[in-house]
Amino acid sequence: MDDEADGQETTSGAVAVPAVESAVESAVESAVESAMAGAAVVGGRRRVAPSAHLAALATACEELGVDEWDVYGRGGAVARLEEELAALLGTEAAVLVPSGTMAQQAVLRAWCDRSGSRRVALPDLSHLVVHEDDAVRVVQGLQVEHLTTGRRTAVAADLRGLHDPASLGAALVELPLRDAGCLLPSWEDLVALSEAARELGVPLHGDGARLWESLPALGRPAQDVVGLLDSVYVSFYKGLGASSGAAVACSEELAEDVRLWRHRLGGTLYRLTPVALEALVGLRDRMPLVPRMVEWARAVGDGLEARGLRVRPAPVQTTTFQVFADHPLAAARAGWAEVTAREGVALAWPWGPADVPGHVVTEVTAGEGVLDLAPDTAAGWLAETVGR
Repeated sequence: MDDEADGQETTSGAVAVPAVESAVESAVESAVESAMAGAAVVGGRRRVAPSAHLAALATACEELGVDEWDVYGRGGAVARLEEELAALLGTEAAVLVPSGTMAQQAVLRAWCDRSGSRRVALPDLSHLVVHEDDAVRVVQGLQVEHLTTGRRTAVAADLRGLHDPASLGAALVELPLRDAGCLLPSWEDLVALSEAARELGVPLHGDGARLWESLPALGRPAQDVVGLLDSVYVSFYKGLGASSGAAVACSEELAEDVRLWRHRLGGTLYRLTPVALEALVGLRDRMPLVPRMVEWARAVGDGLEARGLRVRPAPVQTTTFQVFADHPLAAARAGWAEVTAREGVALAWPWGPADVPGHVVTEVTAGEGVLDLAPDTAAGWLAETVGR
């Protein structure tokens, strides 16, 4: 075997290529870690010290008149938040849950318990399938069937085309489909999917982790969107900027079942007031900024396309989207580290390998921390990381 091909030292004493590549990759990854650690803005959000964040929450307690604790999720700021969410989303009730993973397990299990069916239809790119260690199957014992496959949103024919769809315990639509670049269905397709679910008697649950961010593209208020669903989960720590937390909005009857499963899963903590307080602050302070965040993200997407990069979806629909470039991975990551360290802003996550060989992909998210940055400047910085 050829010495050089085998990665060993050559007869001339040259350093083996793999060893050089390994050293270069190590240096690049060290630079990436250093740049990320030093960035003042990551994922669209400003980094704030815990002490400053908690001090701001103490001030918010006074401003919002929160002077009582909840007890195991009852009363205090939790009750106030649940009432506000139910009114905002047009549902009978809302239930605060410490995490989105727990919230969606609780609501899907509640639907399945009511029907007696363990079958649930989800996109194969659903967050529950891809990012939650298969908890919906392993913990809840649900039988997952794919409502869609690949980077597209569900239509009525997808639901009708499943085997015996009327016996499903629930179907889930992710608004937006994050792993497809935060892709949204058209309003007409969403209406048709809802009508099909109701004709079949299948509860349609909405994974609305980014529901607030989806409203501008859908062109409808939250109550109209949620009115097409039988339940919906919303997140507090994405567009609303909280540290954690989620809620399920639904009927009063289903809400009691969700509370039961929240308790069984260990989520009915003695004090949930801090989670509720951050959500109330997000509704007050961050919600009004969401349309600007979406507008900023769209403008950045346009700027990247003008510089020869590809974005998905195009045009950008929410505050989050994917960017693709034809560029070597190590060079892209090195470029990302250089620009991020120089500007102190991580406009996107470090580049990673795309499905197409020789291409790289990253994800951009707009938040309050980038709204003062001109979109064209942001697009220029990110394009610079891959030599555009």
